[in-house]
Amino acid sequence: MDAEDPSPENPIGVFDSGVGGLSVLREIRRALPGEDLIYVADSAYAPYGERAGDEILGRALAITQGLLEQRAKAVVVACNTATGAAAQVLRARYSLPIVAMEPALKPAAASTRSGVVGVLATSRTLASHKFVQLLGSHGQGVEVLVQPCPGLVERVECGDLAGPRTRALLEGYLVPLLQRRADTIVLGCTHYPHLRPLIAAIAGPEVAIVDSGAAVARQLRRRLELAGLLRGPGVVGRERFSTSGAVSAVQPVIAQLWAAEVPVRAFAAERFSAAVAG
Repeated sequence: MDAEDPSPENPIGVFDSGVGGLSVLREIRRALPGEDLIYVADSAYAPYGERAGDEILGRALAITQGLLEQRAKAVVVACNTATGAAAQVLRARYSLPIVAMEPALKPAAASTRSGVVGVLATSRTLASHKFVQLLGSHGQGVEVLVQPCPGLVERVECGDLAGPRTRALLEGYLVPLLQRRADTIVLGCTHYPHLRPLIAAIAGPEVAIVDSGAAVARQLRRRLELAGLLRGPGVVGRERFSTSGAVSAVQPVIAQLWAAEVPVRAFAAERFSAAVAG
């Protein structure tokens, strides 16, 4: 089901349950300025954190198939929840590079001074087998406080990054962690880096805030180099944006988060589901 004979000139596909993965797309753009990028916001199904694993897997398969039909040479699963539900299946099904997320627990555990790390994530991510494995591998010797954050994804999806409702939610999630001496906060959802200024304002300057977007961009570059798929120098990459949600509602939020007026197209993942099932 891979695109035939992927070329370095082909684009990179990136998807998330909604607009959150734009935080990862920005890191990819910094690391790979010459690559063409296709971003799919599956906004009609956001947030993934409240959906069944099989449904998330079905969406991931259909969106990946749609990206392949646009000749994507690699796919980035820019969503921690979708990584837990679908990354293993995607890698088994497709031979092209599949790069996925994991919360930045390893660097957080290595850098904490107080020995207490807080993790903000969706309930599904925190309950996933992948996160349990990560905790077992990198959570030894430190106290890891996990905090599910219902409602935060929805605040980002509507573009409310600093309003009173968003601040109240964040204070409710962060203050208990800070009171227990957490000096490092892991953003375990790709939506949350968009809230970094507000998180920093609540947490204060002594608290480090870490996410895995830059690490994913570095891993993507390594995978493309190994596959001989890095685009040559001397070109400027372009971005294309699409969404499964209402374009009129999603486009202003993408423009806000990307800090540029960009066109957004409709993406009907359902039409690729039959191809995946077949």
